[in-house]
Parts: sequence; C-alpha cells; structure tokens
Amino acid sequence: MSENNKDLLDSLVSDWKKERPDLDASAMLIIGRILKLGKILEKSANAALSSNNIYYTDLDVLATLRRSGTPYELTPKQLMQSVLITSGAMTALLDRLLKLELIYRSPDPLDGRIKRAGLTKKGITVIDKAIEVRFKEADTSVGMLNEKERQLLSELLKKMTSYLDS
Repeated sequence: MSENNKDLLDSLVSDWKKERPDLDASAMLIIGRILKLGKILEKSANAALSSNNIYYTDLDVLATLRRSGTPYELTPKQLMQSVLITSGAMTALLDRLLKLELIYRSPDPLDGRIKRAGLTKKGITVIDKAIEVRFKEADTSVGMLNEKERQLLSELLKKMTSYLDS
C-alpha cells in the first residue's frame, strides 16, 4: 500500500505493530472504519434532512410509522423494535415530534396505559418529502460502489450484524 492510500486506521494498526507486536490489531482496520463511517453517514444524513427540519433519529421514527401502513400508529414498544435508540431517548423523541405536530399520542384501545404514536397529516407530508431526500442521499453515499460491490458489502455487513446481535 502506498503512503498516499494510508488512512488513520492504517497508521494506528502500524503503530500498534511496532509497540505491541504480540497483539493482532488488524480487526481494527474493519471495526474502526465501520465506526468512522457510521459517524460520517449520520452527519451526512442529518445535513440532508436539515431542510425538512428533522434529524436522522426523527426520520427513523417517522419512517417506521409511515411504513407500518394505515392508520400509521404504533406503540412505543413496536417502535423500539424497529429503531436504534434507547427507551429513554424514545420518550424524549416522541415528545419532540409531538411538539412539532408531526405525531399525535392516543390511548391504546386494548390497554389504556399505553399511549400509541401516530402520524399527523403534517407528519405524513414531512416524512414523504424527507424519505425521498434520505434515499437519494444514501444512494449518493454508496455511489462509488458498483452493483456487485453494493450487494457484497450489504451481505457482509448483514453477516456481521447477525453474528454480533445474537
């Protein structure tokens, strides 16, 4: 590998090879890049969504409600199964979306202690615009990969996720 192609992770692993040759730090070439890539992609998604006045986490919840189908309502537990945030963060996020009038909260007909979250008309309009922006931004983010590379990367990431999530 030429010096021009080296990145921070190459340097870190090289430094560890010198300082602790007894350790194999090569897995960090993958893990470190995935972590860095996650931050870059989240920042890019938030920038793309800013014109809709929502954040990536907002989009995650709104999109989950939207793709659930009519009447676009779910319980907080159902939302938690589909998004990547903690239950405490979910409560704060639902409160924020409620204040923005993108969702409403209503008692669950089967259990009044549970407050379902549902999309308002404004919420449907916002998510329908935002998801188009998000899908275009995501496509741009993988634009340097051909179809075969996209499929391979998707399968490898799915394999890692499945293994580590079990």
